[in-house]
Amino acid sequence: MYSIAIDGPAGAGKSTIAKLVAKKLQFIYVDTGALYRGLAYACLSEGLGKENREEVVGVCKKSRIEIAFDADGTQIVLLNGENVNPFIRTEQVSAMTSGISVYPEVREVLLELQRGMAASHDVVMDGRDIGTNILPHANVKIFLTASVEERAKRRYLEQAAKNPAVTMEEIRQDIIERDYRDEHRETAPLKKAEDAVLVDSSFLSIEEVAEAILEVAAGRGIL
Repeated sequence: MYSIAIDGPAGAGKSTIAKLVAKKLQFIYVDTGALYRGLAYACLSEGLGKENREEVVGVCKKSRIEIAFDADGTQIVLLNGENVNPFIRTEQVSAMTSGISVYPEVREVLLELQRGMAASHDVVMDGRDIGTNILPHANVKIFLTASVEERAKRRYLEQAAKNPAVTMEEIRQDIIERDYRDEHRETAPLKKAEDAVLVDSSFLSIEEVAEAILEVAAGRGIL
């Protein structure tokens, strides 16, 4: 089985690029961030905040997170059998996800699920610690990044249609804070794996980024 790990900070375009690369290679795309979002949604549904560590860990351990795919290959996150895709892309869930993902016990809940997917399928998997922790032996490791300003602009365009009250500066500050939390968390912090290829998407189109990754994959015998 082949595996491509794409890590990077919030707003770098990991999910969009990973989906495209997976489609071109006919691999399965595994959105690990969506799995954490599913757990965050479960905690919010219980009225918990990220500071309620003991209760958060309890909810995550008892929750059943699974992955399914629809006819066109879109990943569906199932929380206790329910499709929660429509509910996990809000800013509230995003903030909760960043808050609870620092807990080692929460990360442990999803570790085997993610590794199991890579053991049984050719996958493109994106997240914060795929190449450094989840799939340390991935065939290809990419660290995808972009400037804070570019990432804030992308998130603003994405969120403004849903929430006209949101401002660019609010999103920019949120990205800066999330970067800090991700880079300084105790377990599996966000960092570039030593053998990862750095790709800066600030001034590249989606297709250009995907082609850059496919070139790396081809060089490793994947095509």
